Amino acid sequence: MTEENNDIMNSTVLVVDDNEQNLELLIAYLEDLQCGTIAASTGVEALEIVKEKMPDLVLLDVMMPKMSGFEVCRRLKGDPQTSHIPIIMVTALSELADIERAIDSGTDDFLSKPVNKWELITRVKTMLKLKNLTDKLERTLAYLDQVEAQVRSGK
Repeated sequence: MTEENNDIMNSTVLVVDDNEQNLELLIAYLEDLQCGTIAASTGVEALEIVKEKMPDLVLLDVMMPKMSGFEVCRRLKGDPQTSHIPIIMVTALSELADIERAIDSGTDDFLSKPVNKWELITRVKTMLKLKNLTDKLERTLAYLDQVEAQVRSGK
């Protein structure tokens, strides 16, 4: 097994959709990746889960009651503790204004409904690879900062 596949298998994806059938379908599609999944059916629940579990990726429905996916995305991207988590918005909306709104709210990518299984898997894999590489880069940079600080202090 490659390190890349191992990274994906050790990843967690939060799937957020207020429609139970859509939620189950997206989770079933993700089974091929063998990554962990967590389900949420509201925007508020999604925000709570993100704070508690810190998933590696969020698949986020746009049209939800009470708190839209746009608002959830805006809040996650506006918080320094969660801004690094990639978000793929899943939407039936196809108007240019809706796509612009998704981008303005901070989404990293988006998928149109009905979701194509292979497109979903490909985009999720790409986002998880990117997230894992970014995490490794940040750990490496932090380590180098420590080494530089030790060298400067003469240790």
